Order: sequence, then C-alpha cells, then structure tokens
Amino acid sequence: MDIHTLSRIGRFKDIAFTLVKYGFGDLIARLDLPERILHLSPRKSVYSELDAWKRIRLVLTELGPTFIKFGQLLSLRSDLLPLDLTRELSKLQDDVPPAGFEEIKSQMEKELEAPLADIFSDFEVKPMAAASLAQVHRAVLKRDKTVVAVKVQRQGIRQTIKYDLDILAGFARQIHERVEAAAVYDLPQLISELRKLMFQELDFRREARNMRLAQANFSGVELLSLPRVFSDFSTSRVLCMELIKGVPMKEAFHLPLENRRHLARNGLRAALKQILEDGFFHADPHPGNIIIQQNKVLTLLDWGMVGRITPDTRGKLITLVQAIVDRDSETVLPLLLQFSLQKGKINRDQLQRDIMDIIDDYYSVPLAEVNIGQLLSALSNLLFEHKIRMKPDLAIMIRAIMVTEGTARQLYPELNVIAESEPYVRKIALKQLTPALLKQKLIREFSRFLQVNREIPTRLNQIFGKLENDQLSIGFEHKNLDGLRKTLERVANRVTMGLLTAALIIGSSMIITTGVRPFLFGYPALGLIGFILSGFIGLWLIIDILRKKRQ
Repeated sequence: MDIHTLSRIGRFKDIAFTLVKYGFGDLIARLDLPERILHLSPRKSVYSELDAWKRIRLVLTELGPTFIKFGQLLSLRSDLLPLDLTRELSKLQDDVPPAGFEEIKSQMEKELEAPLADIFSDFEVKPMAAASLAQVHRAVLKRDKTVVAVKVQRQGIRQTIKYDLDILAGFARQIHERVEAAAVYDLPQLISELRKLMFQELDFRREARNMRLAQANFSGVELLSLPRVFSDFSTSRVLCMELIKGVPMKEAFHLPLENRRHLARNGLRAALKQILEDGFFHADPHPGNIIIQQNKVLTLLDWGMVGRITPDTRGKLITLVQAIVDRDSETVLPLLLQFSLQKGKINRDQLQRDIMDIIDDYYSVPLAEVNIGQLLSALSNLLFEHKIRMKPDLAIMIRAIMVTEGTARQLYPELNVIAESEPYVRKIALKQLTPALLKQKLIREFSRFLQVNREIPTRLNQIFGKLENDQLSIGFEHKNLDGLRKTLERVANRVTMGLLTAALIIGSSMIITTGVRPFLFGYPALGLIGFILSGFIGLWLIIDILRKKRQ
C-alpha cells in the first residue's frame, strides 16, 4: 500500500507526531511523507536522553492498543530484534479502558445469533479485565448454572489493526530503503510475519483449539490445568470458558517458602513437559497468565499464541545442552546452524570462538545454578550479532523458557533446573532408541532413498533433452575476483610501460646514430630526450615493483 494513498491522514500524522515527540524526528526527516505533515520537522525532544529501546516502548504505549499488542508480539521475537529491545517491549502493559456494555452486548448477540438473556442467566456489566483486543466478563450459563468467563472481541478491532498495520508497512518499507542501519532487521518482512500472528490471535476458534490440545496433553497429569471451553457458545470473536478461581501468580511471591517451592517445581516441570515431551507450548507464560487454584494446581490462561517443536528438533535441543555442558563447541556450532535460517556467508571460525566465550562463562557456574533460558538466549543473541536468524518457533521457545525459569527462580531461588529437566531428557533419549522409532526412521529414510532413485531417470532425461535441443545453459557467478582483476590490470600496465620504455630506447639509439640536428651537448637533442625519458620510466617501474613486494 502506497504511503501517499492512505485516506485517513489523521492517524498517519498521529504516528509521525509521536515519533518526533520521542526523539525520532531524524527518522521522519528521511521518509517521503505526504505534504500535509511535512511541517513535522525534527526538533530537540525532552526524551532524547532516554535509551532508544525505552523510547520505542513509550511510542508504542502512546499510540494505543494495536501498537501495544504489536509490541508484545515483537517481544517474543529475539530472532529478529536485539535482545535488549525485546526485554524492554516485554514490559508493555495491556490494560485499556473497557468498551461500553451495549457495544459488547451487540457484538455477542450478533456472534451467538441469540439474545444474551436466552444464553446467560446472569452477565456482569463490568468486565473482569480489559485488554487491547478483547475484554472478559463473568457470566452464568442459563442451561446448567455454570459460572463462566466470556472473552469478547472489541467491535471494529480487526479493521483498526488492518489499517494500523498498513501504515506500519508503509513506514517499514521506507525505513528499510532509506535507513541503512535498519536494513539488517528487514522491517517489511517483520511486519508481514507479525500481521499473520496478530490475525491468528484474533481468531478465538484457534485459541479454543489450542486449549483443547493442551488439555489432552495434560490429561491425568497434575502439573497444569486449563479452563474447559464451551464450544456451543464460542465463535471466532467470542470465547466462553470455565471461570477459574484462585490467586494470580504475581501475588504468589508472598506465600510460605514450601508453597513457593512446590509451585516453582510444578511450573518448571509443566513448561519442560510442553516443550520437550509434547512439542506444543504456551508462547508467553508470564505470571499475569497464571492462576493458582486452592489445590495448588497451576492454571495457564490466554492460549492465543503457541509454539511447536518437532521431535527431531527436541532431540537436537537436548544434544545442544549436553554439548554445552561438555564444552564441545564443535558440536554446538553445527547444531546452532541447523536451528537457524542462514543468509549469506558465515565466519565460522569467529562464530566458534564466540561460542567458546559463552560456554566458558557458564562452565564456571555450578551445574545446579545453570540458567538454561539465559544460556540459550545468549546463543540466540550471538547468532543475531552474526546476522544469522534463528527459526521463529525456537526463538519463541527460548523466551518461554526464560520467562518460566525466571518466575520459578523468583519463587524459589534454590531451584535446580538441570535436575528438574532430567526426567524429560531421559524420556526423550529413551524414545529415540526404541525399536519402533528406529524402525520408523529406517523406513522413512529408505522411502526417501527410493523417491530419489525414482526421480533420477526423469531428471537425466530432462538434462539430455535440453542438451539435445541446445537448451542447456550453465549459470556462472564470479565472487571475490576483485583482487585478481586488480593484479591483472597492474601486470598489463607494467608490460605496457616496459614496451614503451624499450621502444623509446631503440628509437633514441637510432636517432643518435643518424646525427639529426639540433644538437644538445654534442648529441642529437631528440635522441637524448628519449634516453632521459626512458630512464625515468624504467626507474619508476623498478621502484614500484620493489614497493609492492614489501606490502
């Protein structure tokens, strides 16, 4: 979408004004802005002394709900952004004024295709919580008197998000083209990816499905519980679920030590089970999304964002942590590169030295005190510094581990993360060696081998057909030949000057022997000048050759 064709110039101007206000006026000055806002020239900001990452957070906060949610999603993507920025964005608060009850009532009746009074015997007007995308109301189902929490999407929020993202896409494209330092972040691609994530989170049917999957994974396991979803009263914009009563996790830090120890262990085990055993995990398990029930069972809310890790990747992740513990950088490097999306040339020697520095930092720490989340985060940040992008789900997983581990250690500082991880590591290691899995892998690899064999005749026929019809072409791309080109040019120049010098000497000799006038010091002047000139050229060539040898 062309930035000049935006019809609602007011919103665009608000964004530009906010950027100038928080000290990003120099950025605005580089962009091709519509004429009506060109008077927003860069000026000294009272916020200029603040850290740039903090100013970005303040910009998103002031621009409102859509940008706050956008920033929260960005905070999950340490594969795309500097770690310090993602940490700052994780501080964004999503508390906004609630929408009016009539608006909520209209939205629900339209979605559920029935009057509110026909479904609920009681529906509280005041919401329990209000966020940028939706708000939650307590209600009672009319059919069986079940107390429920009803999450209702704000009216018009999809259109608002679409419009704001269109504006962001226009900004991102111009910043990418005009600000060289920002090119490494590939902002247009970032906006495209986050657009997809935001609209996925707006579909409450996906959240309901995610909750059902997680419930199935934790069936019979007393580590974590999830609210029951009432599908009959849920749509893409309304989510009706069981109301969970309990204490928010952010209020649990004042509980007795033994209770905190139990909660910390269960929370960490629940996260490890999701990531290492199930391969399906909550993407943002911060304390605000966790409720502690009276029986000390943790309930995890807000399943709009999840991550997935394949069994193969889980096995490699365990191998990676073991290699770090063993200080085996030669194993760590190829595994890290398998977890990444590589673009361009990589300085493997420098990357391996940097990996050794990180491993050495953690090797001095007792095993019981190793922070796996911070260790993986340090490696992820190292890849970013080398302009290597980690796969999105792995980046989200690392942040989930960091948040879980940080919360667990705040509750109980003596928590041994390595010891708590052992049962899941052992279970995965044993699964990798079961006859059934080995048989499955063997069959899969053999099938791939057969598939390649089946394709070889077809591909050979295609090659020979093109060769026969004179259609076969080979692409050739030269790289790093500048040095060779300059050397050849220098050699050609020296040969040319040498031939010129030789010609001058021969020509001058012939002139001197003929005795052509005028004379200079008793010799033909033209021949003498030729000898002097050839002497200077020869001397210059000798000096140039000796100088190049020393370099």
